[in-house]
Amino acid sequence: MKILVVGGGGREHAIIHKISQNKNVEKIYCAPGNGGIAQLAECVDIKATDIDGIVAFAKANQIDMTVVAPDDPLVLGMVDKLNENGLNAFGPVAKAAIIEGSKVFSKNLMKKYNIPTAAYETFDNSKDAIEYLKTQKMPIVVKADGLALGKGVIIAENYDDAVKAVHEIMDDKAFGNAGNKVVIEEFLVGQEVSVLAFTDGKTLVPMVSAQDHKRVFDNDKGLNTGGMGAFSPSRIYTEEVNKYCYDNIFIPTMNAMKSEDRTFKGVLYFGLIVTEDGVKVIEYNCRFGDPETQAVLPRLKTDLVDIFQAVIDEKLDTINIEWYDNAVACVVMASGGYPQKYQSGYEISGIADAESDIVTVYHAGTKLSDGKIVTAGGRVLGVSASGNNLDDAIKNSYEAVKKISFKDMHYRKDIGVK
Repeated sequence: MKILVVGGGGREHAIIHKISQNKNVEKIYCAPGNGGIAQLAECVDIKATDIDGIVAFAKANQIDMTVVAPDDPLVLGMVDKLNENGLNAFGPVAKAAIIEGSKVFSKNLMKKYNIPTAAYETFDNSKDAIEYLKTQKMPIVVKADGLALGKGVIIAENYDDAVKAVHEIMDDKAFGNAGNKVVIEEFLVGQEVSVLAFTDGKTLVPMVSAQDHKRVFDNDKGLNTGGMGAFSPSRIYTEEVNKYCYDNIFIPTMNAMKSEDRTFKGVLYFGLIVTEDGVKVIEYNCRFGDPETQAVLPRLKTDLVDIFQAVIDEKLDTINIEWYDNAVACVVMASGGYPQKYQSGYEISGIADAESDIVTVYHAGTKLSDGKIVTAGGRVLGVSASGNNLDDAIKNSYEAVKKISFKDMHYRKDIGVK
């Protein structure tokens, strides 16, 4: 079996690491891949958003399954194009991927189907948005409607900051066309939890829970990033909370998408917040989360390729998905200056020393240069370690982190402390 994975980050490395454990997989390709992925797969120089290039490659190389991992190509319709060409593809089609592609769509979906979420309004011009802010209590959340690399959400502490956020998103186009519309919603107080779920549109199977750390500095200070680390399981996601979410959020969302003629097949990500007022949805993603995947997939016992095929064939109800009863912590090692300006091209040392039977170093922003692994992005590595419990996993991850070094490296010291 030949598999092509689209993407080139830590999430894709984690997916490929699992795929490589399937004995029927003879060859893995990754487009574009990275320095770590290159050790498990043949990296192909095709951009993750190059739909025609990916389709042509899959046809020419008789790929048996293409796994589209990032949000951009999913929202742009890569799975649709692969399917049209008779190719086996894992991931939602464009009209289902809109659940992440448009926050306006997803908030309106929740309202229509009574799925618990924060109170909100949507705007297509800054003047009306700013007028609305005058009537709201602070802090408040301002979100760009479209995809913005996980950075299009601004928590404004006061009115002036909120106005500035609206101008940045809508007028200055800080996130390009993603800011043509904004969602302004109430700020919810509570603990955030991420739950990813496999669904074929008829059956939905939640994965084990996770929590990630979005802010760049310790104690949740600084700018939002794509994620500075994650851990699984969440300490607050009890069996009781899971049952509530399954009945009131997960299944209703799957059914709502089906009712809207947008049947969702793939991985549906639920960004949740546990408040005094119950659990609410903060956001949906149409794919595996990053870095949650690096904390969740190491705990998966069932073969991932078998799950992917069951989702594609709409036979998810025929497979029993099992998990290891352990914990995993992932610490992201980033370039100094991320998520703003940073330098790349620095040699990384110590990765082999850090890895063991309980530690995997997932590459996010690396490349091979003259036989050496060098930095090539903001988030560089995700150091994932397992343990019997969360405290053990966190300790194991930080012990591994200490063995790795590159110039200007930066990581949070409080992953898993939430």
